[in-house]
Amino acid sequence: MRQIPVDTSAATVMVAKTPQPKVRDRRTGEIATDAETGAKLMTVDVMFAANDEVEILSVTVPETGISGDLTMGTPAALTGLVARPWENEFNGQKRHGIAFRAVAATSLATTGTGSKAA
Repeated sequence: MRQIPVDTSAATVMVAKTPQPKVRDRRTGEIATDAETGAKLMTVDVMFAANDEVEILSVTVPETGISGDLTMGTPAALTGLVARPWENEFNGQKRHGIAFRAVAATSLATTGTGSKAA
């Protein structure tokens, strides 16, 4: 699958919702895991502001990559952020979108570096 690196150097990233376990199957409640490492996957919703535009992104991060106190409004850094286009068909309806994944989501609140993502 094609991955597109996302440059966060000129963006402001803030946590919009605390990390939650990523659910693989809503019917069973099964939590998603990384195919390569087996690590539990988390979803972090962030406010991503760049080029005079603001978006709320849901970013998938391995639980081992979550560091610091990522509460609402906390400035954060997203390491290794990539975008992956996806599409599928379910019950005859085509859907598509962009999935975001990062190696790590780190709080910048205690580092004193401000709100710019690294």
